[in-house]
Amino acid sequence: MPLRVYLIVSGVIFAGVALLHLVRVVKQLDLQIGDWAAPAWVSWVGTVVPAALSFSAFRLAKRR
Repeated sequence: MPLRVYLIVSGVIFAGVALLHLVRVVKQLDLQIGDWAAPAWVSWVGTVVPAALSFSAFRLAKRR
C-alpha cells in the first residue's frame, strides 16, 4: 500500500511540473535564472520528461 501511495503522489507532482512547463511554452513566458534566460526548448524538455515519468508512475500504481 505505501508504494502505491508513493507512486500516485509522484505521478501528481510530475504531472504538475509538466503542466507548468507547458503553460510557460503556450503563454510564451520568459524564465530568467540569474543572468541566464532559459530558452523555450528547455520547457519542452521540461514538459516531455516529467509527463513520461508521471505516466509511468500512474501505470505502475494501477498495476499494484
